[in-house]
Amino acid sequence: MKVLIFEYITGGGFNKQALPDALAKEGLLMLQALLDNFSKISGIELLVMLDSRLKGCLCAGRIEIAAINPKQNCHEEFSRLAKQCDTVWPIAPEFDGILLALCQAVEQDTPLLTSPADAVAIASNKWSTYHHLVRHHIATVPTQLLSGSHFYPGDWIIKPIDGAGCSNSHLITDQHDFDAALKLAGQFIIQPHLQGKKTSLSCLFKQGGAWLLSVNLQRFKVVNKQYQLVEITVNSNPDQCLYQNLAEDIARALPDLWGYVGIDLIETAGQTFVLEINPRLTTSFAGIYAALGINVAEQVLRLLNGLPNIKAIRNKPINININQ
Repeated sequence: MKVLIFEYITGGGFNKQALPDALAKEGLLMLQALLDNFSKISGIELLVMLDSRLKGCLCAGRIEIAAINPKQNCHEEFSRLAKQCDTVWPIAPEFDGILLALCQAVEQDTPLLTSPADAVAIASNKWSTYHHLVRHHIATVPTQLLSGSHFYPGDWIIKPIDGAGCSNSHLITDQHDFDAALKLAGQFIIQPHLQGKKTSLSCLFKQGGAWLLSVNLQRFKVVNKQYQLVEITVNSNPDQCLYQNLAEDIARALPDLWGYVGIDLIETAGQTFVLEINPRLTTSFAGIYAALGINVAEQVLRLLNGLPNIKAIRNKPINININQ
């Protein structure tokens, strides 16, 4: 089986501009971890798109590198290379519809190892996700569109409708902050800024079924009223029953979710709320093999013809320091 892997940030998505440092670090973390997973599977041939500036940044065995230089169009190269492969694993941010466009470009001709475009269209849009969760009675943070909203006393957070991670999210604490937010380009949502434990779930999905891999604790710092992800403890909570039930609720609400999906939560004293559904690899994925001994790539390949067979061979927390 020949597999094309395209991690957008490190694979040429920014080949005509400076690489965004934080996203590039997380992209390399995920890409390296995925290559490590595949290196343990026999019968796999890997073709990896890589920004030409990052040559030598990967520790990998026998893989074919498709170097993307500034003159190339990475989307065109992705479509061209996908035709040479049996299946494709895109890893891309949701902003500007990038992940959705990549899935739409190839899914009719080459099987994806990720959720299809129909599921991505809902999950990559925070406004659509909010309404979808509400319709299916899944607890989520009250959300409004920023445009047309008014400031009320309290702490708020605004996020791009299709943002990835903390990118371009801002804390709003007064009328001045709110007025400045209204001038930002793009579409934003606004939510109450809840205080609580920030966790995430790493899961596998297929046809309305959900398999919880790990519960992860996220640590952030706030710089200039913006959250920045600092560290993730993968497999931070061995008590998975509550979270498995939540993953199953999400699977029933979005039965088209497929493969690895990350779910961001905020846990207050009285309620656990779903913040985001990420239909792609997330940074927490990079620690799953070390924490549990589960080869996610192997389990995703099993989904092509059946169900996963998840058996942890160890059980320990693993810290991922984003800045390292």
